[in-house]
Amino acid sequence: MKTISRYKKTTFLKYLLFIIIAFNIPQIAQPSGGPYGPMTLKYNLPKVNGTIYYVAPGGDAETEGTSLDKPTTIEAAFKKARTGDAIILRGGVYRTGNLIFNQGITIQPYMDEQPVLKGTYVADKWEDLGNGLWITKWERLFPSKPQSWWRRNREGKKTPLHKFNNDMVFVDGKFLQSAGWEGEVDENSFYIDYERGLVYIGVNPKNHLIEITAFDAALIRTTKEVNGKSPDNKGFKLRGITLTQYAYRAIEIEGKDPEGLSDEKNHGKDVIGTVIENCSITYCSRVAGYFRGDSLVIRNCLISDTSTEGLYILSSSDVLLEKNIIKRNNIERITGYYPAAVKIFNQCYRVTCNDNLVIDHPYSNGIWYDVGNVDGVFINNWIENIGDYKSPYSIERPWPSDNGFFFEISKGAVCAGNVFVNCDHGVWALNSSNVKFYNNTFINSMACISRNERSAQGDHFGWHPSTGPDVDERVGHEFVNNLLYADESYNRPLLYVWQPASICDTINDPQVAKLDYNVYVHKSDNPHKPAFIWSPADNKRCQFLFDSYDEFAAKFPQYTKNSKYFKNYNGPLFKSVELHNLEVLKGFPASNAGTDLPAYIEKLIRKRFKSVGAYIVK
Repeated sequence: MKTISRYKKTTFLKYLLFIIIAFNIPQIAQPSGGPYGPMTLKYNLPKVNGTIYYVAPGGDAETEGTSLDKPTTIEAAFKKARTGDAIILRGGVYRTGNLIFNQGITIQPYMDEQPVLKGTYVADKWEDLGNGLWITKWERLFPSKPQSWWRRNREGKKTPLHKFNNDMVFVDGKFLQSAGWEGEVDENSFYIDYERGLVYIGVNPKNHLIEITAFDAALIRTTKEVNGKSPDNKGFKLRGITLTQYAYRAIEIEGKDPEGLSDEKNHGKDVIGTVIENCSITYCSRVAGYFRGDSLVIRNCLISDTSTEGLYILSSSDVLLEKNIIKRNNIERITGYYPAAVKIFNQCYRVTCNDNLVIDHPYSNGIWYDVGNVDGVFINNWIENIGDYKSPYSIERPWPSDNGFFFEISKGAVCAGNVFVNCDHGVWALNSSNVKFYNNTFINSMACISRNERSAQGDHFGWHPSTGPDVDERVGHEFVNNLLYADESYNRPLLYVWQPASICDTINDPQVAKLDYNVYVHKSDNPHKPAFIWSPADNKRCQFLFDSYDEFAAKFPQYTKNSKYFKNYNGPLFKSVELHNLEVLKGFPASNAGTDLPAYIEKLIRKRFKSVGAYIVK
């Protein structure tokens, strides 16, 4: 076996100190309670070194746009603006898209006005077929197909191919699902005949606003020469804008996507320092946006009603996602595409998710650090209704599943001070190393740690596993000071540590380096069996199934010496589960059953109390 090195604490503390100072992470060790999402602010004119351009929905492209009373068009302003300039948007709806630029400009509203960028046009010429259907001719269509790795033989029965087309139709703002042929169309769906360019709906369009996608993106920050300018590697600032109804994505920040193992110095440098604040990005047919570049900040934004992903962060370092509301991903219920409200993908370093509200994703993962990520920081987030915790699960393997915090094929993360409520898996560390789970609260949400034989040799995704720890290096996890609560409806294990029997002969070191000072609570007097699952084990299936905490404690006293278990417990615990107030009451017998935090986690979450769970006991 290879010896697994621990964090290089000096280097890691330097990065944590950078994150705390640069991003001003609040001095709490729990979800703040808000405000989350966009705040309505009055934006003064920014202090810029360059020119301020004013734009309006009815602006004149022939005017310069440098005075408030003579605005230009948004398209003209984007062609003119360069680093140091600002584009100020008057309120109203801009039906526009594919605004391509390569400069570090500022984009914001005028004062407290509310500009909305829409990727749709109004469809107002309809023919009544007399059979409950209406059709219109449409020129701007976005047919598409699944990625080459999508497994049609496995998923085609559940996800018809028309789901992968990027066109969307809205009736009075209501999103319609796509249909496979005319006979499936009703008031909630539409069908497109791509050969003839016809859109079918099942609602009489009279007295209704019908909108159909006309642009596949709103803003594209390119790394190429455009508008007579060379890219300068500087990120843009976007504040107070709504972007909605775009086919494919609202925002794309281009940059290098490594196709193999890559040092962080070799990617994330194309666009540095983008800031997106108080924006709403909704109803994008695939993702809210693809975001690349170091020192990216996305704060106080609403990301909702997306399909395969919400926010997609790629190959970037020192990123901060903070106080965002992220909800309702995978609204088309596409299967086999591994959806996530937030995907942090392909060798991102030190991405911090702090104090976000991630809710209502019954068909999607929550926040997923996927492939080659290093030193992730996941703190103070509220994660609720990810997947279905009442659905059947398997003792043979932990998937398929939807996961609140998912850390896969990656090295090193702190997951602390978070709340997980009614999630399929609250957390899942898969084929990763050195994930530190401290002071999290789990309500009807399983904690899962697992590894298998997956490697870069013959993998379906090629080079992906080569960016994470080797098969025998998937160790070093810590699970400490956590509070796990299950009510009468919960029918799963509280803790699921797994590996397959196929690697038990060669990989038999514990995945967990430290597990203790946790509190487990079953409200029922008849907990689900097994209550705990553990691998590796010295038996044929390489797995222990423990029907009770006492069995688990007897087998592994080193993991339970300082932990507590409560069965059929209805005494004081939370202030109010019904009102989602999960502060632990002083009267709970194990409220201060925790232990001291490691120094680097204490510095990160600013918590010195020995309580369990996400909340400080007051």
